[in-house]
Amino acid sequence: MFIGFVEAGVPLGVTFSFLISSPMVNEVALGMLWMMFGWEIALIYIISGVIIAIIAGTVLGRLKLEHLVEEYVYQISSPGCGCAVEEHEQTWKERISYAKDYTVQIFKKVWIWVIVGIAVGAVMHGYAPAGFLAQYAGPSNPLAVPLAVVIGIPLYSNAAGMIPIVKELVRTGMAMGTALAFMMAVTALSLPEAIILRQVLKPKLLVTYFSIVGLAIIGIGYLFNVIL
Repeated sequence: MFIGFVEAGVPLGVTFSFLISSPMVNEVALGMLWMMFGWEIALIYIISGVIIAIIAGTVLGRLKLEHLVEEYVYQISSPGCGCAVEEHEQTWKERISYAKDYTVQIFKKVWIWVIVGIAVGAVMHGYAPAGFLAQYAGPSNPLAVPLAVVIGIPLYSNAAGMIPIVKELVRTGMAMGTALAFMMAVTALSLPEAIILRQVLKPKLLVTYFSIVGLAIIGIGYLFNVIL
């Protein structure tokens, strides 16, 4: 989808906003958070996820980092013509043929890394060192939020899988803002995601993306610790 967005001419910042909000903000997370913590916490999480996506996408867009996207992403097009045929000129047969060729091109470029990313995610799925987090990222540690985010980045799970873990962390004494920051880091930033994104982003842009989103999550975590 990232490649499709870029090739279609969607601005890079907008594409990143989608990339951030897609795994982090969804109706399943909203429903589960509502049931476990109440509507106020659920609403705070959803709003904060959207804010992070908007801020990070805006910053990345203004940095003009298009040159740090791998060159082949801009070169993928329908074979034989050097460019995509305008949609209004295509017959259904041509559209199906273009879609098939386009998919094959992308698949050849990234398939092995998608498998590696999924494999890493499968190994880590649902794993979070709750005891360690409760001990070292508790309310008495002023660096609890960045520590939780740093621990969360190598892990992988979806939002629904993280919510029971967040509930247990809060039960053992972790501040709600810290727990939500940990959840955001696991869902929006992860090692499997980095492995897959590296195939379309050059290292500098990948590091920039993770840094901006990570800092935004840390800021939201501290803010909610104060509010809540």
